Order: sequence, then structure tokens, then C-alpha cells
Amino acid sequence: AMAQAAAVLSFESADELPDEKMLVYFAGIDAARFKRPVEPGDQMIMDVTLLRSKGGIFKFASRASVDGDLAAEAELMCALRRLP
Repeated sequence: AMAQAAAVLSFESADELPDEKMLVYFAGIDAARFKRPVEPGDQMIMDVTLLRSKGGIFKFASRASVDGDLAAEAELMCALRRLP
């Protein structure tokens, strides 16, 4: 879910509109930590922040929390590519 939120933020950060010719690739994950289980019925709040971008590659810091408690955190990388 954090990777999907990062992909949406990639479009916003690149000032691009999603269309059928634009792809988002999940390029990597670093420093992933899972602190507590998330169960059905929990409301998970995600905070994704752009750390840097260069050449269509974006790096994000992401955190997911439930009831104010950290559930997971990771650094995620996404790449935007336009199909010919």
C-alpha cells in the first residue's frame, strides 16, 4: 500500500497526468521495518514524503501507522517511463 501511495505521488511530483502510455515501476525498497501487525478492520494512515528525484526516478520515505502506533516504515523508489 505504501508503494502504491508513492506511485501516485510520483505523478504529482513529476507534474504528469496518469494515462495509458505512462508506467510506474517499483524500483526498490530500503530500510523496511515492520513494527506491528495490521489486521482487517484497522485504519492504516500512510505518510509518504519525497526525498529526492532525478531523471524520472523518485525516492520516498514512507510510514504507516494504526491508531497512532507505527506499523511499518521504508524507503521506496519508483521510476516513471512513457511508452513510445
